[in-house]
Amino acid sequence: MSLEPVIGLEIHLQLKTKSKMFCGCAAHEQGAAPNANVCSICLGHPGTLPVPNAEAVRFGVMLGLALNAEIAKRSKFDRKNYFYPDLPKAYQISQYDLPIAQHGFLEFDTPAGVRRISIVRAHLEEDAAKNTHSGDGSTLVDFNRAGTPLVETVTGPDFRSPQEAKLFLQELRLIARYLGVSDADMEKGHLRCDANISLRQRDEAGNVVGKEFNPKTEIKNLNSFRHVERALAYEIQRQTKLWQAGSPPAVTTTRGWNDAKQVTVEQRVKESEADYRYFPEPDIPMLELAALADDARHHLPELPAARRARFVEEYRLKPEDARQLCDDPALSDFTERVFSELQGWLNALPELDGAQDEQWETERKKLGRLVSTWTLTKLLGVLAERAADIRVAKLTPEHFAELITLIATKKLNATSALTVLNAMLDDGADPSHVMEDKQLGMMEDVDALADAIDRVIAQNPAEAARYRAGEKQLLAFFVGQVMRATEGTADAKETRNLLAVKLDDIGAE
Repeated sequence: MSLEPVIGLEIHLQLKTKSKMFCGCAAHEQGAAPNANVCSICLGHPGTLPVPNAEAVRFGVMLGLALNAEIAKRSKFDRKNYFYPDLPKAYQISQYDLPIAQHGFLEFDTPAGVRRISIVRAHLEEDAAKNTHSGDGSTLVDFNRAGTPLVETVTGPDFRSPQEAKLFLQELRLIARYLGVSDADMEKGHLRCDANISLRQRDEAGNVVGKEFNPKTEIKNLNSFRHVERALAYEIQRQTKLWQAGSPPAVTTTRGWNDAKQVTVEQRVKESEADYRYFPEPDIPMLELAALADDARHHLPELPAARRARFVEEYRLKPEDARQLCDDPALSDFTERVFSELQGWLNALPELDGAQDEQWETERKKLGRLVSTWTLTKLLGVLAERAADIRVAKLTPEHFAELITLIATKKLNATSALTVLNAMLDDGADPSHVMEDKQLGMMEDVDALADAIDRVIAQNPAEAARYRAGEKQLLAFFVGQVMRATEGTADAKETRNLLAVKLDDIGAE
């Protein structure tokens, strides 16, 4: 017998609306004083009437469509009853039997291939307040977060490893960012996850032995991808020991993750649906979603998986480069515009006039690799050094495309191009102007290059003698000296060839 993990996720995604789910209070004011963004509705005063946030409903529909789910033609809100200090009404307005979306799926890449995870449902609800527990046993409650709109996405019990759960969450975060419905930053609480896990037995033939689903453990409020992966890995070990001891979990429980000790800690026995006593919210009418869903379907942006595939197909990028470029919506938009600018230059290349398909394919691959290399290594490297971001950089896609053409046409070498890039990021300058002002263009005068090589050889007679004696690796030293003497404007390949000829000629003399 072998034990197999059975994992499902419940993900709470905070929506990026200006106001809260059922009132006009600000939803995302960072650094606000405790209980500054509240009203009688947030605080659950008797007699107040909630009014659904139309943008939150639209965002929920968009996310449901992105998860390949069926959007309900009619949906409603329900009261989920439980008592806790962060819930002043003693119930949460959520959705129960008629959620906005259900019966969907999400596919994502794993080291073992593409995985498809079923989406049971996605529903709207309001967030609770924030509790702060003091060392003296008291609890302070900040209601600024109370009423913030959430979409809760519930997956099927389809994950078989902690890594799969982490990769799924990363793809969901990226989808939310592409849609613009959430920043989905786990560290800031925009994306929170509860993980349900149990184990089951399989025989040597792979058949499930005993129950398909055993009592699960729910790990609450995991707020980082690392915590999700580590908490699930710990639970697999803990529950495996219980199975091996002949006492597998007999009831459904709730546990929390203690990151300092790297263990889960039991909190309580898990409530059942009956405990929440759901009933329809009497103060909010039925939502009619058919027209909204049709409109959202026509305005849904290109999603991450589709863009990655298109970057590989259209721009001839390596899959791993396409993934890196598409992991940030702003960076992928920037790259898209760069390629759009370069397409005209590629079409105008004289050597491709009447060229065969093979030649076109070669040039497209070369251009794709050049753009991805300079974007992922040079541009992002310089931005990281400056603690800057592509969203605020003083660099336009048009100017970056021009820099790429200067490199592709060998008017700039890599060293000089990096100098130009830094100048562009300083003040948004045109790369051609920077190249001319700083005299960074490639040396085209062969006689001037030959003179520079002669000077370098004359200044390093000992190294020249060692080269002639057989230390051919010193050629790289001479290339470096020539590049320094010409301030990086010499063509490295041509320099290497001329150096080899001149050093060998001197030896022959």
